[in-house]
Parts: sequence; C-alpha cells; structure tokens
Amino acid sequence: IGAGIAKMYARANADIAGCAIEPEDHEGVQQFIQSVQNESGKTPLYVQADVTHLAQLENFVARTINHFGTINILASNAGANVFKGAEHSSREDWLHNLNLNLESHWNIARLCKPYLERDGSGVIVMNSSCHAFNAMPGCFPYNIAKTGIRALVQSLTVEWSPAIRTVGVAPGFMDTRITEAYFNSFPDPSAEREKTIAQFPLKRLGTPDEIGAWFVFLSSTYAAFAGGQTYLIDVC
Repeated sequence: IGAGIAKMYARANADIAGCAIEPEDHEGVQQFIQSVQNESGKTPLYVQADVTHLAQLENFVARTINHFGTINILASNAGANVFKGAEHSSREDWLHNLNLNLESHWNIARLCKPYLERDGSGVIVMNSSCHAFNAMPGCFPYNIAKTGIRALVQSLTVEWSPAIRTVGVAPGFMDTRITEAYFNSFPDPSAEREKTIAQFPLKRLGTPDEIGAWFVFLSSTYAAFAGGQTYLIDVC
C-alpha cells in the first residue's frame, strides 16, 4: 500500500520522501523509486528506518527537511499484521503491535508537526484498517492498534486544527503481499482467497493504487473540510 500511495502522490507531482525497514538495494525499494520516477520524473528520497525506533524516525524527518526544506503532507502508513488471537498473544506480541501499528504513527506525527503547521495548511493522512470497524476471529491484537488510529486521528484534529488537518483511511482487503501471506496461512490458500472475494459485492480485492488515490484526494483542497474522520474503503 505504501508503494501505491507514493505512486499516486507522484502522479500528482509531489516531492516524496519515504522510509521502510529494507535497505535501498532491496527489490521493493527499487520498485518504489522507479515507480515515482516513472510518474513524475522526480527521484524520491529514501531512508532506511525501523519506525519502531524513535531515533530512526528522527533521522528520517531530519534528512527529509535537509533535502526538501519542508513537509506539507504526512502520509503515515507503517504497519504489519500481528494476528495472534487474544488467548495466544504474548506480552511481547502486544507491545510490538502497539509500537509498530499505533505508537509509530503518533511519533512521526509529532516529529512532523513543526513543519506541517508552518503555513497553516498541513495535512496528515493515517492508514488504519477495516479491522478498526469490524473485528474478526484471530486478528487480535492488530485490530486494537488500528482502532487506536481512529482515536489518534480524532485527537490530533481536536488539538492541532486548524493549522493541521488530520484524516484517516481504513482499507478493506487489498491485493498485497501481506494479504497473500494471510491467505497462505490457510490449508488451501486459493480457496480462502476465493471465499473472501465472494463475500464482496464487487467480487475483487482492492488495489494499493486505489488506496493511494484516497490519500491524494484527502490531502488535497478538494477535501479541505474533511477532518477527524477515518474513511472505511471497503465493500463488506
């Protein structure tokens, strides 16, 4: 989804800085860089960072400011499935999930705040999940953190508006490698995929580009009166 978000911002001619846990020579990172270049002709700044470590986020923001001089939009997308179930989650699972899927979003937001509020029109778009609206068996504690993102979006809107406008996006089942890994956790991955798709009226999974388009729209002047809401992009 992060790559789709970057691609669609590039299509809108944005300058882009991105981070991920992989090194720059990783295939996925190279695809991200090439996708941005293909869309806008611009080379994005890439910084390897583990978002669960505050010092690495601080370095990412500092390098972004050194490179571009300012930050106008924060697209906060970090996360990964932590599906353990309430009974089988360890305390380590719980803490890792909250750190990655919730606290990292708060940390990057407060690091970017001084730059986002400079001209009174900064925007934060945070990625939540359909699991924040409708939990399913076994998705604990991931759904707890993603529900927390909804509250974080509301809190930042109440406290930081009008200088910074904050909104959230909650994707449903997307056709990504993370979703593929989820299907592969079942004895018959193809059957599980088809069963999931059959539940949806549109009879398909969503795409990263479609979520990226929502990020671009919500951070544009067309959505200037949207604040404090998390938009569920799903058909279930």
